[in-house]
Amino acid sequence: QVQLVESGGGLVQAGGSLRLSCAASGGTFSSYALGWFRQAPGKEREFVATIGWSGSNTPYADSVKGRFTISRDNARNTVYLQMNSLKPEDTAVYYCAASEIYYRAATVPSDYAYWGQGTQVTVSS
Repeated sequence: QVQLVESGGGLVQAGGSLRLSCAASGGTFSSYALGWFRQAPGKEREFVATIGWSGSNTPYADSVKGRFTISRDNARNTVYLQMNSLKPEDTAVYYCAASEIYYRAATVPSDYAYWGQGTQVTVSS
């Protein structure tokens, strides 16, 4: 069983940056793919980025490509999401999640068995 706790959310002006962190406990962190998803009010949870166990496979949603960077530190059991050039449409609750899928990129919520509680990101215009 993996427990995930996100941090780093907050209020930022458009064009600014934030770095989200997600600390994991339990399980074998290095064996999981990790992902970030987000959910805005009235919308479905959507994929943001994922990273494989080795850190070499990092697909992104088109809406964040070139602005967000996902990374992981297996020694610290932590996954990060660096968010630059933030836009008001990035406003959402951001969730990290862990997946046991290793044979392809995990890009939909049903790929993930473990979820954090979420952290709010608000981008003002």
